[in-house]
This record gives sequence, structure tokens and C-alpha cells, in this order.
Amino acid sequence: MNENTHSNTHPCQRPAPTPEEITRRRFLERLILVAGGVGALILTAPVVGFILAPFFARKHEFWRSVGKVESFKIGETTAVQYEDASPVSWAGVTARSAAWLRRVDADTFIAFSINCTHLGCPVRWLAQANLFMCPCHGGVYYQDGAVAAGPPPLPLPRYPVRVKNGDVQIETSSIPITN
Repeated sequence: MNENTHSNTHPCQRPAPTPEEITRRRFLERLILVAGGVGALILTAPVVGFILAPFFARKHEFWRSVGKVESFKIGETTAVQYEDASPVSWAGVTARSAAWLRRVDADTFIAFSINCTHLGCPVRWLAQANLFMCPCHGGVYYQDGAVAAGPPPLPLPRYPVRVKNGDVQIETSSIPITN
């Protein structure tokens, strides 16, 4: 037999590529790795943004006047309305919000959120019972905002109140509901 006919290489086999050369398989492997990395980055960016956004968000808190001091009687709880802390131009009537304001004595006021801490339903004040009631799921709060009964997990949130130039003002913020 001829020595050339029994060589160790198959006729379809190519020699191994040199480090400078790149095969189609090697190119596709690298392309897939790069595409996977870009895809992972695209999917990760919104998650990281969602996690970090609260640390950089500006709070919209403003002092809103809700009436003159003399218009509130000592010992009474009254519903007051004000404009939301972060209204948008197209909000219309939804930019209006409310709170329960109690005048404790001549100089002291307490303001409670009108929203139940269970699911955010509006609570109403029952003067005869000295209780706040949530009609949606039976939440009941004492006059100091503490939970008396029902599903609410937390007491009614309070707003800071101040008297400035004879006006009672509430520091408003976004609607506090569940934690």
C-alpha cells in the first residue's frame, strides 16, 4: 500500500485553527454570551431602578390651610378638605383630599387621615359614639385613632398640625394606607 493513502487525517478534517483565527462555532459562542449579557442587563435595570427609586424620590409635603382657628370648636372633630400634596394638572376633583381635625384645647389640634389603614376606604366620625368607623370592612377606631376593632392593622395616621397667623394648617403628604 501506498504510504499516502493511510495517513492519520481524515480528508474532511481541517487543521486546528491558530489563536489568531476564529471558527464559526467560537464566534457564535461569543455572540450568544454577549447577547445573553445584554438581555440580562436589560431585565435587571428596571428591577434595580424599582429597588433604588424610593431612596431618591422627593416627598411632596406642603402645609395646607384648612380654616381659621375660631371656626373649630374645642372638643369637636370636623372633616376638613385641602388640595393633595402632589396633584397633577389633569387631576381635577381627585386632587382634593380630606382629613379629620379635632381641636383638643385652645392651642392644640390633632389631624387624622380620612383613610382606613386596612384598604384605604374613607372612615367617618360618629360623634355620638366617639368612634371612627370604616363602612367597607367594619374597621373601628377610638377617638385617638387607635384600632378598636376589625381588620385595620395600624392606627389612623396623623398629620402634623400648626397654627400660623390665625390659620390652622395641616402638613399634607401622599395618602397613607397600608404599610
